[in-house]
Amino acid sequence: MNHRILILSTSAGSGHKAAAAALEKVFRQSLQVAELVNLDALERTNELYRAFYSDLYLRLVQERPQLVGWWYQASDEPWKTDAFRLLFDRINADPLTRFIREFKPTITVCTHFMPAGIVAQLLAEETLDTRLAIVTTDYDFHSMWLSPRFNRYFVALEETKVHLMALGLPEDRITISGIPVDPAFEEPVDRDAALARYHLRSDLPILLLSAGAAGIGPAREAVQQILQMSTPSQVIVVCGRNEELRAELVELVEPQAKRFRVLGFTDDMHVLMRIATILIGKPGGLTSSEAMAAGLPMVIIAPIPGQEERNSDHLLEEGVALRCNQMTTLAYKIDRLLQNPERLARMRENTRNIGRPDAARVIVETLLHEDNEPVTLQEPTPPIRVLPLRINIADLFSPPLRDDEQFVIADAQSDEPIGVVTGKEMRVLFDNLEMESIEDTDFYLNRETLALLEERGASATLLDVLQRALGARSECDVRWRRGSVGE
Repeated sequence: MNHRILILSTSAGSGHKAAAAALEKVFRQSLQVAELVNLDALERTNELYRAFYSDLYLRLVQERPQLVGWWYQASDEPWKTDAFRLLFDRINADPLTRFIREFKPTITVCTHFMPAGIVAQLLAEETLDTRLAIVTTDYDFHSMWLSPRFNRYFVALEETKVHLMALGLPEDRITISGIPVDPAFEEPVDRDAALARYHLRSDLPILLLSAGAAGIGPAREAVQQILQMSTPSQVIVVCGRNEELRAELVELVEPQAKRFRVLGFTDDMHVLMRIATILIGKPGGLTSSEAMAAGLPMVIIAPIPGQEERNSDHLLEEGVALRCNQMTTLAYKIDRLLQNPERLARMRENTRNIGRPDAARVIVETLLHEDNEPVTLQEPTPPIRVLPLRINIADLFSPPLRDDEQFVIADAQSDEPIGVVTGKEMRVLFDNLEMESIEDTDFYLNRETLALLEERGASATLLDVLQRALGARSECDVRWRRGSVGE
Protein backbone atom coordinates (compact mmCIF):
# COMPACT_ATOMS: atom_id res chain seq x y z
CA MET A 1 0.00 0.00 0.00
CA ASN A 2 1.20 3.52 -0.80
CA HIS A 3 0.67 5.55 2.36
CA ARG A 4 0.00 9.21 2.89
CA ILE A 5 1.93 10.01 6.08
CA LEU A 6 1.17 13.00 8.31
CA ILE A 7 3.57 13.70 11.19
CA LEU A 8 2.32 16.29 13.66
CA SER A 9 4.47 17.89 16.36
CA THR A 10 4.58 21.26 18.11
CA SER A 11 7.34 23.77 18.84
CA ALA A 12 6.56 23.78 22.57
CA GLY A 13 10.15 22.83 23.34
CA SER A 14 12.49 21.38 20.73
CA GLY A 15 12.10 17.69 21.56
CA HIS A 16 8.74 17.09 19.87
CA LYS A 17 10.00 18.46 16.55
CA ALA A 18 13.28 16.55 16.83
CA ALA A 19 11.38 13.30 17.29
CA ALA A 20 9.18 14.15 14.29
CA ALA A 21 12.26 14.90 12.17
CA ALA A 22 13.77 11.53 13.09
CA LEU A 23 10.60 9.73 12.04
CA GLU A 24 10.43 11.69 8.79
CA LYS A 25 13.95 10.58 7.82
CA VAL A 26 13.09 6.93 8.26
CA PHE A 27 9.66 7.17 6.59
CA ARG A 28 11.25 8.75 3.50
CA GLN A 29 13.47 5.69 3.06
CA SER A 30 10.43 3.47 2.47
CA LEU A 31 8.93 2.72 -0.94
CA GLN A 32 5.55 2.35 0.76
CA VAL A 33 5.30 6.10 1.36
CA ALA A 34 3.65 7.99 -1.48
CA GLU A 35 3.40 11.37 0.21
CA LEU A 36 4.62 12.74 3.53
CA VAL A 37 4.06 15.98 5.42
CA ASN A 38 5.90 16.79 8.65
CA LEU A 39 4.05 19.72 10.20
CA ASP A 40 4.44 21.82 13.31
CA ALA A 41 0.76 21.87 14.28
CA LEU A 42 1.10 25.34 15.80
CA GLU A 43 1.82 26.75 12.32
CA ARG A 44 -1.84 26.08 11.47
CA THR A 45 -3.23 27.94 14.46
CA ASN A 46 -3.66 31.64 15.24
CA GLU A 47 -0.85 33.83 16.54
CA LEU A 48 -2.14 34.15 20.11
CA TYR A 49 -2.57 30.40 20.43
CA ARG A 50 0.97 29.79 19.14
CA ALA A 51 2.31 32.27 21.68
CA PHE A 52 0.33 30.54 24.43
CA TYR A 53 1.77 27.13 23.62
CA SER A 54 5.39 27.90 22.74
CA ASP A 55 6.42 31.39 23.92
CA LEU A 56 4.58 31.22 27.24
CA TYR A 57 5.97 27.78 27.98
CA LEU A 58 9.53 28.93 27.32
CA ARG A 59 9.09 32.01 29.53
CA LEU A 60 7.67 29.94 32.38
CA VAL A 61 10.54 27.47 32.13
CA GLN A 62 13.01 30.33 32.44
CA GLU A 63 11.20 32.52 34.97
CA ARG A 64 8.73 30.33 36.89
CA PRO A 65 9.87 26.70 36.67
CA GLN A 66 8.10 25.80 39.92
CA LEU A 67 4.81 26.85 38.34
CA VAL A 68 5.52 24.49 35.43
CA GLY A 69 6.13 21.70 37.93
CA TRP A 70 2.94 22.51 39.85
CA TRP A 71 0.85 22.44 36.67
CA TYR A 72 2.46 19.18 35.57
CA GLN A 73 1.59 17.48 38.85
CA ALA A 74 -1.85 19.03 39.22
CA SER A 75 -2.99 18.12 35.72
CA ASP A 76 -1.76 14.52 35.84
CA GLU A 77 -5.16 12.91 36.46
CA PRO A 78 -5.79 10.03 34.01
CA TRP A 79 -9.11 10.12 32.17
CA LYS A 80 -10.20 13.38 33.75
CA THR A 81 -11.55 14.99 30.60
CA ASP A 82 -10.74 18.68 30.28
CA ALA A 83 -13.60 19.70 28.02
CA PHE A 84 -12.57 23.35 28.06
CA ARG A 85 -9.02 22.57 26.89
CA LEU A 86 -10.27 20.32 24.10
CA LEU A 87 -12.72 23.00 22.95
CA PHE A 88 -10.02 25.68 23.22
CA ASP A 89 -7.66 23.60 21.08
CA ARG A 90 -10.33 22.85 18.51
CA ILE A 91 -11.47 26.47 18.11
CA ASN A 92 -7.96 27.86 17.76
CA ALA A 93 -6.73 25.04 15.52
CA ASP A 94 -9.49 25.20 12.92
CA PRO A 95 -6.99 25.70 10.04
CA LEU A 96 -5.13 22.61 11.26
CA THR A 97 -8.36 20.60 11.31
CA ARG A 98 -9.16 21.65 7.74
CA PHE A 99 -5.67 20.73 6.58
CA ILE A 100 -5.86 17.26 8.14
CA ARG A 101 -9.21 16.57 6.48
CA GLU A 102 -7.97 17.78 3.10
CA PHE A 103 -4.70 15.86 3.24
CA LYS A 104 -6.52 12.60 4.16
CA PRO A 105 -3.56 10.79 5.72
CA THR A 106 -3.66 7.01 5.93
CA ILE A 107 -1.28 7.15 8.90
CA THR A 108 -1.05 10.07 11.34
CA VAL A 109 1.82 10.16 13.83
CA CYS A 110 1.71 12.66 16.70
CA THR A 111 4.72 13.51 18.85
CA HIS A 112 2.70 15.94 20.99
CA PHE A 113 -0.62 15.49 22.78
CA MET A 114 -2.30 18.62 21.32
CA PRO A 115 -2.58 17.43 17.69
CA ALA A 116 -3.26 13.88 18.92
CA GLY A 117 -6.35 15.18 20.72
CA ILE A 118 -7.61 16.94 17.59
CA VAL A 119 -7.12 13.86 15.41
CA ALA A 120 -8.90 11.72 18.01
CA GLN A 121 -11.88 14.10 17.90
CA LEU A 122 -12.04 13.83 14.10
CA LEU A 123 -12.01 10.05 14.42
CA ALA A 124 -14.84 10.22 16.95
CA GLU A 125 -16.86 12.39 14.55
CA GLU A 126 -16.11 9.93 11.73
CA THR A 127 -14.88 12.80 9.54
CA LEU A 128 -11.42 11.27 9.16
CA ASP A 129 -10.21 7.77 8.30
CA THR A 130 -6.64 7.41 9.48
CA ARG A 131 -4.52 5.25 11.77
CA LEU A 132 -3.47 7.38 14.72
CA ALA A 133 -0.10 6.63 16.31
CA ILE A 134 0.95 8.52 19.45
CA VAL A 135 4.70 8.70 20.15
CA THR A 136 5.55 9.88 23.65
CA THR A 137 8.72 11.96 24.00
CA ASP A 138 9.60 11.56 27.69
CA TYR A 139 10.47 8.51 29.77
CA ASP A 140 7.52 9.10 32.06
CA PHE A 141 3.90 9.35 30.91
CA HIS A 142 1.64 12.30 31.66
CA SER A 143 -2.12 11.83 31.42
CA MET A 144 -2.40 14.68 28.88
CA TRP A 145 -1.14 12.08 26.37
CA LEU A 146 -4.13 9.79 26.99
CA SER A 147 -6.50 9.41 24.07
CA PRO A 148 -9.71 7.34 24.04
CA ARG A 149 -9.17 6.70 20.29
CA PHE A 150 -5.92 5.56 18.73
CA ASN A 151 -4.31 2.71 16.84
CA ARG A 152 -0.98 2.43 18.63
CA TYR A 153 1.07 4.00 21.40
CA PHE A 154 4.87 4.04 21.30
CA VAL A 155 6.55 4.48 24.68
CA ALA A 156 10.08 4.57 26.05
CA LEU A 157 9.99 2.05 28.89
CA GLU A 158 8.32 -1.19 29.93
CA GLU A 159 7.23 0.61 33.11
CA THR A 160 5.23 3.05 30.97
CA LYS A 161 3.54 0.16 29.19
CA VAL A 162 2.57 -1.36 32.54
CA HIS A 163 1.13 2.01 33.59
CA LEU A 164 -0.94 2.35 30.40
CA MET A 165 -2.27 -1.19 30.72
CA ALA A 166 -3.38 -0.34 34.27
CA LEU A 167 -5.29 2.61 32.79
CA GLY A 168 -7.18 0.28 30.45
CA LEU A 169 -5.15 0.38 27.22
CA PRO A 170 -4.84 -3.01 25.46
CA GLU A 171 -1.42 -4.61 25.77
CA ASP A 172 -1.14 -5.45 22.07
CA ARG A 173 -1.50 -1.78 21.08
CA ILE A 174 1.47 -0.51 23.14
CA THR A 175 4.97 -0.81 21.70
CA ILE A 176 8.11 -0.24 23.76
CA SER A 177 10.12 1.47 21.04
CA GLY A 178 12.17 4.03 22.89
CA ILE A 179 12.00 7.74 22.03
CA PRO A 180 12.82 8.33 18.35
CA VAL A 181 16.24 9.91 17.76
CA ASP A 182 17.99 10.78 14.51
CA PRO A 183 18.80 7.54 12.64
CA ALA A 184 22.39 8.82 12.44
CA PHE A 185 22.75 7.46 15.99
CA GLU A 186 22.59 3.96 14.48
CA GLU A 187 25.56 4.64 12.19
CA PRO A 188 29.21 4.04 13.14
CA VAL A 189 31.42 7.05 13.88
CA ASP A 190 35.07 7.43 12.91
CA ARG A 191 36.34 8.48 16.32
CA ASP A 192 39.85 9.42 15.17
CA ALA A 193 38.47 11.61 12.38
CA ALA A 194 36.04 13.31 14.78
CA LEU A 195 38.77 14.00 17.32
CA ALA A 196 40.94 15.49 14.58
CA ARG A 197 38.07 17.67 13.33
CA TYR A 198 37.59 19.23 16.75
CA HIS A 199 41.31 19.24 17.62
CA LEU A 200 40.84 16.94 20.61
CA ARG A 201 43.23 14.51 22.24
CA SER A 202 42.43 10.81 22.55
CA ASP A 203 44.08 10.41 25.96
CA LEU A 204 41.93 12.89 27.91
CA PRO A 205 38.25 12.62 28.89
CA ILE A 206 35.82 14.81 26.94
CA LEU A 207 33.02 16.67 28.71
CA LEU A 208 30.07 17.65 26.53
CA LEU A 209 28.03 20.50 28.02
CA SER A 210 24.71 21.09 26.27
CA ALA A 211 22.65 24.25 26.71
CA GLY A 212 19.90 22.81 24.47
CA ALA A 213 18.66 24.07 21.13
CA ALA A 214 17.48 27.38 22.65
CA GLY A 215 20.68 27.90 24.64
CA ILE A 216 18.96 28.46 27.98
CA GLY A 217 19.78 27.09 31.40
CA PRO A 218 22.75 27.46 33.74
CA ALA A 219 25.50 27.03 31.11
CA ARG A 220 27.52 29.98 32.48
CA GLU A 221 27.48 28.59 36.02
CA ALA A 222 28.39 25.14 34.72
CA VAL A 223 31.37 26.49 32.79
CA GLN A 224 32.53 28.45 35.83
CA GLN A 225 32.51 25.20 37.80
CA ILE A 226 34.30 23.22 35.07
CA LEU A 227 37.05 25.84 35.05
CA GLN A 228 37.73 24.86 38.69
CA MET A 229 38.09 21.11 38.05
CA SER A 230 41.26 19.35 39.12
CA THR A 231 41.03 16.41 36.70
CA PRO A 232 42.58 17.11 33.27
CA SER A 233 39.85 17.08 30.63
CA GLN A 234 38.63 18.64 27.41
CA VAL A 235 35.30 20.42 27.12
CA ILE A 236 32.85 20.91 24.26
CA VAL A 237 30.12 23.46 24.99
CA VAL A 238 27.09 23.55 22.67
CA CYS A 239 25.22 26.85 23.04
CA GLY A 240 22.40 26.15 20.58
CA ARG A 241 21.01 29.21 18.83
CA ASN A 242 22.00 31.57 21.63
CA GLU A 243 24.85 33.52 20.03
CA GLU A 244 25.00 35.93 22.97
CA LEU A 245 25.71 32.99 25.29
CA ARG A 246 28.36 31.66 22.93
CA ALA A 247 30.19 34.99 22.80
CA GLU A 248 30.05 35.31 26.58
CA LEU A 249 31.43 31.81 27.12
CA VAL A 250 34.25 32.29 24.62
CA GLU A 251 35.37 35.23 26.72
CA LEU A 252 34.83 33.37 30.00
CA VAL A 253 37.02 30.38 29.05
CA GLU A 254 39.83 32.50 27.61
CA PRO A 255 42.26 31.61 30.48
CA GLN A 256 41.85 27.92 29.52
CA ALA A 257 40.97 28.38 25.85
CA LYS A 258 43.01 25.37 24.66
CA ARG A 259 40.84 23.13 26.76
CA PHE A 260 37.47 24.36 25.42
CA ARG A 261 35.54 24.13 22.13
CA VAL A 262 32.59 26.53 22.31
CA LEU A 263 30.04 25.84 19.54
CA GLY A 264 26.74 27.33 18.47
CA PHE A 265 23.93 25.24 17.01
CA THR A 266 25.22 22.02 15.46
CA ASP A 267 23.88 19.06 13.50
CA ASP A 268 26.82 17.01 14.74
CA MET A 269 25.43 15.96 18.12
CA HIS A 270 25.37 12.29 17.14
CA VAL A 271 29.15 12.52 16.59
CA LEU A 272 29.89 14.66 19.65
CA MET A 273 27.93 12.33 21.90
CA ARG A 274 29.76 9.29 20.56
CA ILE A 275 33.20 10.73 21.30
CA ALA A 276 32.31 12.33 24.65
CA THR A 277 32.96 10.77 28.06
CA ILE A 278 30.16 12.52 29.98
CA LEU A 279 27.18 14.69 28.98
CA ILE A 280 26.35 17.59 31.30
CA GLY A 281 22.89 19.02 30.78
CA LYS A 282 19.17 19.02 31.40
CA PRO A 283 17.34 15.68 31.08
CA GLY A 284 14.90 16.54 28.32
CA GLY A 285 13.35 13.47 26.71
CA LEU A 286 15.22 13.83 23.41
CA THR A 287 18.54 14.89 24.92
CA SER A 288 18.45 11.98 27.34
CA SER A 289 17.44 9.52 24.62
CA GLU A 290 20.21 10.71 22.33
CA ALA A 291 22.74 10.31 25.13
CA MET A 292 21.53 6.79 25.88
CA ALA A 293 21.56 5.89 22.18
CA ALA A 294 25.18 7.05 22.08
CA GLY A 295 26.10 5.12 25.24
CA LEU A 296 26.87 8.38 27.04
CA PRO A 297 26.41 8.74 30.84
CA MET A 298 24.95 12.00 32.12
CA VAL A 299 25.49 14.51 34.89
CA ILE A 300 22.08 16.12 35.28
CA ILE A 301 21.78 19.82 36.09
CA ALA A 302 18.73 22.06 36.50
CA PRO A 303 15.92 19.71 35.42
CA ILE A 304 12.64 21.47 34.73
CA PRO A 305 10.15 20.54 37.48
CA GLY A 306 7.68 18.08 36.03
CA GLN A 307 8.66 15.98 33.04
CA GLU A 308 12.42 16.52 33.38
CA GLU A 309 12.32 15.71 37.09
CA ARG A 310 10.60 12.43 36.21
CA ASN A 311 13.07 11.73 33.40
CA SER A 312 15.81 12.32 35.94
CA ASP A 313 14.27 9.76 38.28
CA HIS A 314 14.32 7.09 35.56
CA LEU A 315 17.90 7.84 34.54
CA LEU A 316 19.12 7.70 38.14
CA GLU A 317 17.22 4.47 38.74
CA GLU A 318 18.87 2.87 35.70
CA GLY A 319 22.32 3.91 36.92
CA VAL A 320 23.17 5.96 33.85
CA ALA A 321 23.31 9.42 35.43
CA LEU A 322 24.31 11.50 38.42
CA ARG A 323 22.32 14.52 39.52
CA CYS A 324 23.85 17.74 40.75
CA ASN A 325 21.30 19.69 42.80
CA GLN A 326 23.73 22.45 43.79
CA MET A 327 25.80 24.06 41.04
CA THR A 328 28.49 24.71 43.64
CA THR A 329 29.30 20.98 43.70
CA LEU A 330 29.40 20.34 39.94
CA ALA A 331 33.20 20.38 39.62
CA TYR A 332 33.50 18.12 42.66
CA LYS A 333 31.01 15.57 41.29
CA ILE A 334 32.56 15.44 37.82
CA ASP A 335 36.06 15.14 39.29
CA ARG A 336 34.93 12.31 41.54
CA LEU A 337 33.28 10.45 38.64
CA LEU A 338 36.28 10.82 36.33
CA GLN A 339 38.53 9.55 39.12
CA ASN A 340 36.39 6.41 39.44
CA PRO A 341 36.76 4.70 36.04
CA GLU A 342 35.03 1.53 37.24
CA ARG A 343 31.88 3.45 38.12
CA LEU A 344 31.97 5.37 34.86
CA ALA A 345 32.34 2.10 32.94
CA ARG A 346 29.30 0.64 34.76
CA MET A 347 27.25 3.71 33.89
CA ARG A 348 28.24 3.41 30.23
CA GLU A 349 27.35 -0.28 30.28
CA ASN A 350 23.95 0.54 31.83
CA THR A 351 23.10 2.85 28.93
CA ARG A 352 22.70 -0.28 26.80
CA ASN A 353 19.63 -1.22 28.84
CA ILE A 354 17.66 1.88 27.83
CA GLY A 355 19.53 3.18 24.78
CA ARG A 356 17.42 2.80 21.63
CA PRO A 357 19.20 4.22 18.56
CA ASP A 358 16.76 2.15 16.47
CA ALA A 359 13.59 3.68 17.97
CA ALA A 360 12.55 5.65 14.87
CA ARG A 361 13.03 2.60 12.63
CA VAL A 362 11.02 0.38 15.00
CA ILE A 363 8.14 2.87 14.97
CA VAL A 364 8.10 3.27 11.19
CA GLU A 365 8.36 -0.46 10.44
CA THR A 366 5.60 -1.24 12.93
CA LEU A 367 3.23 1.29 11.38
CA LEU A 368 3.94 0.31 7.77
CA HIS A 369 3.43 -3.40 8.41
CA GLU A 370 0.22 -3.45 10.41
CA ASP A 371 -3.38 -2.78 9.48
CA ASN A 372 -5.68 -2.66 12.47
CA GLU A 373 -8.90 -0.98 13.48
CA PRO A 374 -8.81 1.97 15.88
CA VAL A 375 -9.17 1.34 19.60
CA THR A 376 -12.11 3.10 21.23
CA LEU A 377 -11.96 3.21 25.01
CA GLN A 378 -14.65 4.13 27.47
CA GLU A 379 -13.21 6.60 29.97
CA PRO A 380 -13.65 5.29 33.53
CA THR A 381 -15.80 7.23 36.00
CA PRO A 382 -14.58 8.58 38.34
CA PRO A 383 -11.18 9.35 36.81
CA ILE A 384 -8.24 7.29 38.08
CA ARG A 385 -6.03 9.14 40.54
CA VAL A 386 -2.53 7.73 40.24
CA LEU A 387 -0.49 9.90 42.61
CA PRO A 388 -1.40 12.67 45.04
CA LEU A 389 -0.31 16.17 44.23
CA ARG A 390 3.10 16.69 45.82
CA ILE A 391 3.91 20.13 47.15
CA ASN A 392 7.33 21.70 47.43
CA ILE A 393 7.25 22.88 51.03
CA ALA A 394 9.91 25.53 50.52
CA ASP A 395 7.59 27.39 48.13
CA LEU A 396 4.83 27.66 50.77
CA PHE A 397 6.75 29.45 53.51
CA SER A 398 5.39 32.82 54.59
CA PRO A 399 7.52 34.85 54.98
CA PRO A 400 9.61 33.21 52.23
CA LEU A 401 12.35 30.84 53.32
CA ARG A 402 15.78 32.52 53.46
CA ASP A 403 19.02 30.64 52.90
CA ASP A 404 20.63 32.12 56.02
CA GLU A 405 17.83 31.57 58.57
CA GLN A 406 17.98 28.78 61.14
CA PHE A 407 16.04 25.54 61.56
CA VAL A 408 16.18 23.14 64.51
CA ILE A 409 16.33 19.41 63.82
CA ALA A 410 14.98 17.36 66.77
CA ASP A 411 14.31 13.70 67.54
CA ALA A 412 10.64 13.08 66.71
CA GLN A 413 10.13 10.73 69.71
CA SER A 414 11.85 12.68 72.49
CA ASP A 415 11.66 16.14 70.91
CA GLU A 416 15.29 16.54 72.01
CA PRO A 417 17.13 19.05 69.75
CA ILE A 418 19.89 17.45 67.68
CA GLY A 419 21.33 20.45 65.90
CA VAL A 420 20.74 23.60 63.88
CA VAL A 421 20.89 23.88 60.07
CA THR A 422 20.33 26.73 57.63
CA GLY A 423 17.44 27.41 55.30
CA LYS A 424 19.70 26.50 52.37
CA GLU A 425 20.38 23.11 53.94
CA MET A 426 16.67 22.58 54.62
CA ARG A 427 16.00 23.14 50.92
CA VAL A 428 18.06 20.03 50.20
CA LEU A 429 15.68 18.05 52.41
CA PHE A 430 12.60 19.64 50.88
CA ASP A 431 13.89 19.00 47.34
CA ASN A 432 14.71 15.35 47.95
CA LEU A 433 12.24 14.29 50.67
CA GLU A 434 9.05 15.99 49.52
CA MET A 435 5.97 15.88 51.74
CA GLU A 436 2.26 16.13 51.20
CA SER A 437 1.60 19.37 53.09
CA ILE A 438 3.25 22.09 55.14
CA GLU A 439 1.70 20.57 58.30
CA ASP A 440 3.92 17.50 57.88
CA THR A 441 7.06 18.50 59.79
CA ASP A 442 8.63 15.05 60.16
CA PHE A 443 11.29 13.36 58.03
CA TYR A 444 11.94 9.62 57.94
CA LEU A 445 15.66 8.70 57.95
CA ASN A 446 17.65 5.55 57.33
CA ARG A 447 21.13 4.77 56.03
CA GLU A 448 19.96 4.82 52.42
CA THR A 449 18.42 8.28 52.92
CA LEU A 450 21.74 9.65 54.18
CA ALA A 451 23.60 8.13 51.23
CA LEU A 452 21.06 9.67 48.82
CA LEU A 453 21.36 13.12 50.42
CA GLU A 454 25.16 12.95 50.28
CA GLU A 455 24.98 12.00 46.59
CA ARG A 456 22.65 14.92 45.92
CA GLY A 457 24.84 17.59 47.45
CA ALA A 458 23.90 17.79 51.14
CA SER A 459 26.44 19.77 53.17
CA ALA A 460 28.74 18.18 55.74
CA THR A 461 26.89 20.07 58.50
CA LEU A 462 23.47 18.74 57.48
CA LEU A 463 24.80 15.19 57.11
CA ASP A 464 26.44 15.40 60.54
CA VAL A 465 23.20 16.52 62.23
CA LEU A 466 21.20 13.76 60.54
CA GLN A 467 23.85 11.15 61.34
CA ARG A 468 23.75 12.15 65.01
CA ALA A 469 19.97 11.92 64.94
CA LEU A 470 20.13 8.42 63.49
CA GLY A 471 22.91 7.29 65.80
CA ALA A 472 23.15 3.50 66.05
CA ARG A 473 19.55 3.02 64.93
CA SER A 474 18.73 1.64 61.47
CA GLU A 475 15.91 4.17 61.05
CA CYS A 476 14.22 7.07 62.82
CA ASP A 477 12.01 10.12 62.40
CA VAL A 478 13.23 13.66 62.93
CA ARG A 479 11.20 16.80 63.36
CA TRP A 480 12.07 20.27 62.11
CA ARG A 481 10.99 23.74 63.15
CA ARG A 482 11.87 27.28 62.22
CA GLY A 483 14.07 29.13 64.72
CA SER A 484 17.03 28.33 66.94
CA VAL A 485 17.53 26.13 70.00
CA GLY A 486 15.79 27.65 73.02
CA GLU A 487 13.20 29.62 71.07
